[in-house]
Amino acid sequence: MRNSFLFTSESVSEGHPDKVADQISDAIVDLFLSKDPEARVACETMVTTQRIVIGGEIRCKGVFDIELFKDTHGWAPGSRDEIEQVVRQAVKRIGYEQDGFHWQTAEFENHLHGQSAHIAQGVDASGNKDEGAGDQGIMFGYATDETPDYLPATLYYSHKILERMAADRHSGAAPFLEPDAKSQVTLRYDAGKPVAATAIVVSTQHAPGYHEGDKEAELKSYVKSIVAELLPAGLLSGETVFHINPTGAFEIGGPDGDAGLTGRKIIVDTYGGAAPHGGGAFSGKDPTKVDRSAAYMARYLAKNIVAAGLATRCTIQLAYAIGVSEPLSLYVDTHGTGTVGDDVIEAAIGRIDKLGRLTPRGIRTHLQLNKPIYSPTAAYGHFGRKAQGDLFPWEKTDLADDLKAALA
Repeated sequence: MRNSFLFTSESVSEGHPDKVADQISDAIVDLFLSKDPEARVACETMVTTQRIVIGGEIRCKGVFDIELFKDTHGWAPGSRDEIEQVVRQAVKRIGYEQDGFHWQTAEFENHLHGQSAHIAQGVDASGNKDEGAGDQGIMFGYATDETPDYLPATLYYSHKILERMAADRHSGAAPFLEPDAKSQVTLRYDAGKPVAATAIVVSTQHAPGYHEGDKEAELKSYVKSIVAELLPAGLLSGETVFHINPTGAFEIGGPDGDAGLTGRKIIVDTYGGAAPHGGGAFSGKDPTKVDRSAAYMARYLAKNIVAAGLATRCTIQLAYAIGVSEPLSLYVDTHGTGTVGDDVIEAAIGRIDKLGRLTPRGIRTHLQLNKPIYSPTAAYGHFGRKAQGDLFPWEKTDLADDLKAALA
């Protein structure tokens, strides 16, 4: 690693159009998993000016079922209305009540249909065949000791700024804020550790008039105050340059300002560019899709390796083939920070009985993923969150002692 360098990560708010799409798609995942823990969901969303469109493939007992298809085209009575209600409530929670995008009046189209039988036969367990992966692909997990939540500091603080702004908007503490926003944090690293913030970028949709005069000054002062509160004092200095709404007025935003699609913020969702990404999005997919579940497992393993003190940075790669249950490969890279060899850690993972197999079903069983837990993941990152109850189980560090024991 270079001794001194600048690194930057960005985040986007829950009101960013792509994140609106992600939250709708995951609301659909949760709806179907609440009815059938074995439901199969692949839901894509597009949002634009006063329009919401969803499409994809579903299999769910009693709602969208192969057995119902001949008579009802797969839909149980009333289920279409329920889906629309869930979608509109997701948008309402974000706070969109604007002329260009309103949770209550936006036009809604539902193009979901039954899951392909050819995909289903590759995934389903049958005879002596274990359940296979829902698709081929490579998934990465990453962890670093830069922050308490084992995320890169650039991404960690980018998320925190927007989370705080959203909380203040919802509470009324910052009534001039509107839902759409982006942040970006640039830090200077020395000896691999963040030592100074050189640039903070925040662009936020705002109420009319907050791009000039005293109102603009109020908005900029607010942003600087929350940055000063959230970043450690040692990172901010006279060296720090702020760019707050650098283009000027930002009154037209959200899906009215730019169309949004599910799965377009995969770097925001993961590690802010500090680690590789296999290319597969998470939102809108049930946990048989290894794009999601194996990425969660890779994060879980990487985080536990760092939490166990076996490394200060760790990247994990898992690879799968569609219809095949066992992973094709497991790769560990501690970037030269490991206390033992990376191959030794790889072998230790395979000796942990508590972990089970790294098959799609084994991952879902260990992390208990067949639950409606996905809507909270769809904004402010899937990683670096607090495991609480059923939520974010891949953020637990309950494997750290087992890893150390496997190396003893």
